[in-house]
Amino acid sequence: MLFFAYLKSSNLRLYLNEVRVMAKLMDVDELARYLKLRRQTIYNWLHNKKIAGIKVGGVWRFDRREVDSWLKSRHQKCLS
Repeated sequence: MLFFAYLKSSNLRLYLNEVRVMAKLMDVDELARYLKLRRQTIYNWLHNKKIAGIKVGGVWRFDRREVDSWLKSRHQKCLS
């Protein structure tokens, strides 16, 4: 809690917002578990630009909201 005492209120809001955003980011392992796929499949999709991600410190990260949106956009209704 002492850490927060050193931050101005505006900086504290920015910091807390960054923490919330980072909490929603998944790495390759987490995304693979979430989608029930192999890690290599995620890397293949990245290479083939089938899925978007960002590299943070050399590690691929994925925003869960964007992944969910991407999944919904690829959803196909069954034809009866």
